[in-house]
Amino acid sequence: METSLQPVIEVRNLYLSYDNYLVMRDLNFSVRKGDIFIVMGGSGCGKSTLLKVLIGLKQPNRGEVLYSGVNFWDADEIEQQAMMRRFGVLYQGGALWSSLTLRDNVALPLQLYSNLSVRQIREMVALKLALVGLGGYEDFYPAEISGGMRKRAGLARAIALDPAIIFFDEPSSGLDPSSARMLDDLILQLKDTLGATIVVVTHELASIFAVGNNAVFLDEESKTIIAAGDPRDLLAKSKDPRVIQFLTRGKKQGV
Repeated sequence: METSLQPVIEVRNLYLSYDNYLVMRDLNFSVRKGDIFIVMGGSGCGKSTLLKVLIGLKQPNRGEVLYSGVNFWDADEIEQQAMMRRFGVLYQGGALWSSLTLRDNVALPLQLYSNLSVRQIREMVALKLALVGLGGYEDFYPAEISGGMRKRAGLARAIALDPAIIFFDEPSSGLDPSSARMLDDLILQLKDTLGATIVVVTHELASIFAVGNNAVFLDEESKTIIAAGDPRDLLAKSKDPRVIQFLTRGKKQGV
């Protein structure tokens, strides 16, 4: 699927803080339809806080977050809920219900937010689990599968309602390199299969270069965006030592 110039998400003049502690200031960027958009930066730079603002969990102190031209934080509750139904979120730990099987975990959003019959939900759950490589694991509990498989099960639940935008919070965190590569491959596959726009919060270089075609770099010291664009272009062309240090981890290397 080709990206287009149409912005799906626009962030304008965003300021984020906790009490009197400023986290991020003057954030401005846009995410195009079909992007795999990376929010990157070191620990403590505000990536997770920004994600909370984007998915409706934390209201910014100032600024706008627009979805297809509609400001989420100026919308009423009904409009916000409608926008959030278009989101799928894979949280860092997977956030599966430990007392439910994978089938029941993935079925939950379908039961809550669709009019599908029990049989249709069962078929849809099987399809979503198969899409993430977990066909046949419907009756397993989260504790009975590996960390990488739990991430993929969480992804199956995140895509249960065929979201237009999928958010990933540090998807490779805690995974071995093989499982991380498999998840990166799934992200690319889902972009094409679902036609979704994808936003990934991560500091993992392998994932950044494997999947990202657009990005912003958040800097903890200046508390704002100091670089934006394709990660490969930033590596090749940036003159900012902070960006180069992050994208090479201090080593001379190409991508």
